[in-house]
Amino acid sequence: MKYCPVALLLIVTLLSTPGCGSKNQSKNDSGFLSIADSLREMEYRTLYDFSLTGTQIDSILEAKNILFTPSEREEWENKGWLEYRIINGRKMYFNKAVSNLLLVKSFHLNRSERDSAQARDPRIMFRKGHTASVIRAAGASSSPVLPVNIEVVYTITVKPDVVPPGEIIRCWLPYPKENNKRHSDVFLLGISNENNFLLAPDSAVHRSIYMEEKARKGEPTVFKIAFSYTSYGQYFEPAGIKILPYNKNSDLYKMYTREEPPHINFNEDVRKIADSLAGDETDPYKILKKFYYWFSNNIPWAGAMEYSIMADIPAYTIKNMKGDCGMQTFLLMSMMRYKGIPVKWQSGWMVPPQAENLHDWCEVWFEGTGWVPVDISYGLQYTSDTRLKEFYITGIDAYRMIVNDGIAGELYPQKKFFRSEPFDFQRGEVEWSGGNLYFDKWDYDISITYGQSRN
Repeated sequence: MKYCPVALLLIVTLLSTPGCGSKNQSKNDSGFLSIADSLREMEYRTLYDFSLTGTQIDSILEAKNILFTPSEREEWENKGWLEYRIINGRKMYFNKAVSNLLLVKSFHLNRSERDSAQARDPRIMFRKGHTASVIRAAGASSSPVLPVNIEVVYTITVKPDVVPPGEIIRCWLPYPKENNKRHSDVFLLGISNENNFLLAPDSAVHRSIYMEEKARKGEPTVFKIAFSYTSYGQYFEPAGIKILPYNKNSDLYKMYTREEPPHINFNEDVRKIADSLAGDETDPYKILKKFYYWFSNNIPWAGAMEYSIMADIPAYTIKNMKGDCGMQTFLLMSMMRYKGIPVKWQSGWMVPPQAENLHDWCEVWFEGTGWVPVDISYGLQYTSDTRLKEFYITGIDAYRMIVNDGIAGELYPQKKFFRSEPFDFQRGEVEWSGGNLYFDKWDYDISITYGQSRN
């Protein structure tokens, strides 16, 4: 039985979560009140993600013509394929439980059929064709190639009357970074409040644009930005990756091989898996490759609950043998850092035509080469060409928007209340004087066109 005393779980999560209270608070009643407010919000978030009853799940399964016996259903639940929690004495199912069940079942029980179907998916075919072009264009140089100019209109719409009229709504929207060789020519084209906005410095962990608007009775509050940037693909030929001994006394090495609880950690299962896969190998690229193949063969992509209500993402991913892009990345980073290989978080959006979405990946540091992009959840590609198959172990496509170069950084200006997403920053953040506005209080929209690069 998966018993989930919500308050206890959330206390554990909060104690290891950056930003659960303001840095300006004293260590007295105000700090405890902040934690209490955060606990109430996180309990709400848990109930929001686990909102389906058993009767509702049965109806969804029936509507999708998923036949099962009671023993099969029990097996799915025991394996975590049909995910639920006992919350305040009630058995409640994850909102994505049925869609995840289909994904995980096809991965484990119909792998050949599943892989054949994915290989024919137009989005996967586009990706494979594009990455083949990146390999050809890169040659032996590993320089960024195949620039794509991307124009974005991004909108956050706060629903009517979630904030009293006259109150100021504070909003942070994602914006592309410029300090990476794979991005250039970032231009702000338009903004809904052109007289009152703040652009975070490019050195910030999370790149954002901040605005304020006054709430009006019965009306949505809209925050909109338009911008363009040029993004590049990059590929490092494995045979050309120069690998020198790590300088273990350097600040870079110490920073990017350390634990960052709660979601980059060296728990017992992380250590066991990393050690068993790496064996006696000491070459960091070969260790990465072993880890990558293990993920592709064992961890299917599945929809995730919000990270703010998870106590230990690597432990969850290992136990349930599934995870979305960020969950897989957190586990890979934990394994790599435990083996003494520097790795840093990178995330933002994937923006291929007709397939834009939020996305997480990472970069691995090879002494003698530098930072090399790795996308663990994209996995091995469907081809007999080894370089193309293994592209995402040491390469990345041009259809990205980098927003974050780490996790759990401060927003600019600093947010007062516990963030909707305390680790990553892809959709944005919204609050008012009365507290945070969670994701159910607002909607976001990404509109993308592709144009000519600006000089």
